[in-house]
Order: sequence, then structure tokens, then C-alpha cells
Amino acid sequence: MDLHDFSLTLDFAKKLDSEDTLARFRKEFYLQPNTIYMDGNSLGLLSKRAERALLDTLEDWKEYGIDGWTQGKQPWFNLSEKLGEMIAPLVGASADEVIVSGSTTVNLHQLLATFYKPKGSRTKIVADELNFPSDIYALKSQLNIHGLDPDVHLIRVKSQDGRFLVEDDIIAAMSDDVALVILPTVLYRSGQILDMKRLTVEAHKRNIMIGFDACHSIGAIPHSFSEWDVDFAYWCNYKYLNGGPGAVGGLFVNRKHFDTAPGLAGWFGSDKEKQFDLEHNFTPANTASAYQIGTPHLLSLAPLMGSLEIFADAGMEKIRQKSLHINHYFMRLLEEELAGMKFEIGNPREDYRRGGHVSLEHREAARICKALKENGVIPDFRAPNVIRLAPVSLYTSYEDVWKAVQILKKIMTEKLYEKFANEREVVA
Repeated sequence: MDLHDFSLTLDFAKKLDSEDTLARFRKEFYLQPNTIYMDGNSLGLLSKRAERALLDTLEDWKEYGIDGWTQGKQPWFNLSEKLGEMIAPLVGASADEVIVSGSTTVNLHQLLATFYKPKGSRTKIVADELNFPSDIYALKSQLNIHGLDPDVHLIRVKSQDGRFLVEDDIIAAMSDDVALVILPTVLYRSGQILDMKRLTVEAHKRNIMIGFDACHSIGAIPHSFSEWDVDFAYWCNYKYLNGGPGAVGGLFVNRKHFDTAPGLAGWFGSDKEKQFDLEHNFTPANTASAYQIGTPHLLSLAPLMGSLEIFADAGMEKIRQKSLHINHYFMRLLEEELAGMKFEIGNPREDYRRGGHVSLEHREAARICKALKENGVIPDFRAPNVIRLAPVSLYTSYEDVWKAVQILKKIMTEKLYEKFANEREVVA
């Protein structure tokens, strides 16, 4: 797929689609007619395989009742571990270092309860001012539990421009009084990828543990958590992984920490051979499974079986290659077709620094998003001025991108956005 002969025409978009090796997966997803879905970085679309996996689980419940835990197409007792094994290649980990469990914030609380051990002068947590609020809420909550003032003990690294973080600034914050660093892999507004390998090396040089929130990177970019020696990570599975609304989350724990007892112990973190001994003395699993807390939410877990099959078939490297290419194409179109309309592209241009979405900035962003929706393009608004647009490799076509840009151009040329208030909806 060559952009050297770039053209603004629809025919060129169709040519790129004809050369797309992932185009065959598009038919596996439920795409609505006359709608261009650009919000897969918030909620991925339903695939037919995910639907089938959910229906299989319902069928097992129907047929086996309680015996569905050990019988049926996919017995439930080890399903979280099975899914962890399927996700492990996407995060660059061994199967036993990954478990599908909980939610993003529940898993963060578990990891903080396990690995945040303030001692002596090492009491502070380093985060950043651009991180998603839920992570900050959890960090403050855990500091309060330890009787520590978040205003003193939570360091939020400043952004120099309101879009990006500078790794040197993060490293400079890793002082002798820091116990833990928590950062996003990809910034949710701008799509910037942080240099996880470098940050991990620098944290460990200073005897500081480091963990990453991979919500906006899992399924969009490759990772090498084990190779980079990351201590832990956590993520949701409903964005690029298309696990469905409220899909069960995931976490990674480096095997070197398997002897660290979970801070929040729960029955499903037990050694599977001991779980039904029903003893009051907890025997944790000697894998990432130990960091589960409660019974898996099977109906929110099942669709991932089908979704992850698609990722195994498509291959993460090919998914990333298309993502980079289609976003290059997208940005070229935006710059050509929207010239003079006061838009700015607020994501990194370099491939190694950019995640899976385009961050388009405009002072009228909220009302432009409403106009896009009314005209069949589903975007995503992030305050104060960001329109997030995510071409997803498995189901977005180059023709979709071309049409979306033409619709946006019409909205701006004809001022169709002016009938809307420039304020977000309750759910943005």
C-alpha cells in the first residue's frame, strides 16, 4: 500500500482497499449501513466470532447448569487463564504472566495494594497530569488508605505543551523518595506512545517499581512487557480488542513478582488444585492468576474468546502496519481537505510515538462531533478541544476514511455544526 502516488480521489482510496491484506476481516464485524464508525478506541464493534462465543457460553449454561464450570465447549473454571494465554502475545508476555479479570480500575487497585509499599522516605507515587482520571482517583484513594496526603505524595509530571509528555521530565521526577511509577502506555487524548522500555530501565536504576496502563494500546500496538522487564500492567478489553461493553479487564504481572502475595486476596486467586478445599488459609496461584479477586463475569468474558481468535488470525504486526498506514493516509487527507479551517493535528507524527487514533483539535470540537454524528460519522470528543478519530485496522476501510473527511469538510464549509451547542453530551 503505497502513499507515494497519494491522491485526494475516491478511486485512490478504493485502490488502497484492494491492496489491504486485512480487508477480509471487515465482513466479520457488524457494521451499520450509512455509518462510518471511528470510535473503536472507546468501544470496539461486535464481531460475529465474539457473538458466537457469547452464544456458546449461554448454550453451555442452558445445557449444563452448574457443570458448565467443567464441561461444555469452553469450561468456565479456567477460562480467565485461557484468555490470558491468548492475550499474552499482544502484550509480549508469557501465558502465566497474564490474567483476564476485573476491570481497569479494580485491577489497578489490586496492583497498588500489592506493590505499593511505602517505607521510610520512599512514599511517593509518580504519575502524570495527562492521565485518565480514573487512574488518578485510584492512586489518591490508595494514598489515603495509607494515611498519606495525595497533595504531597502524588507527583503528577507536567506536560510542556498540554498534549505530550517528555520522558526526560518523567525520569527527573524519579527521586529518592519515590516508591512507584504509574504511567499510560499511550496518552488517551493525543495518542502519544511513551518509551516504556527506557522508562522501565530508568525506574529500575533507581530501585523504583513501574507499572503501565495499557488501555489505549492493547490491540493497537505491539508490546514487549516481559522483555522490557515491566513490573506490571493493566488494561480494558473493550476498545481495540472488541470484547464488548463492560468486558472483563486484564493484567500482567512480571514472573519475578509471583512470590508477592496479592494485596487484595480473593477466592479465584487460589491455586486451582486447592480452591475447592475451602480452607480459610489462602493459597495463591503461583502465576498472574493469583491477582484475581472474585468469580469471573462469564457473560462479559465470553466474547473475548471469539475476538481474540481474530487477532491470532490477523497478526499483531500486520494490524499495526495497517494502523500506521491508514492513519498516515487520514492525516494527509485532513491536511489537504481542511486547510484553512483552523484544525490542528494534535497527535505525534512519528510512527514510533503514535498510537492508534488521530487527535484532531478545534475550538468548536464538541459541536463538530455532534454534527459528525448527525451525518453518519461516529467520533469521540475529549475536553477541551479534541476530536478523536480511530480507523481500526480490522474493520475500517480507506474508503471509510475518505468519506469521513468529505463529510467533515462539508460540515465545516456549510457550517452545519453551528446549530449545536459547543458543549459535551453527558456521555462524551
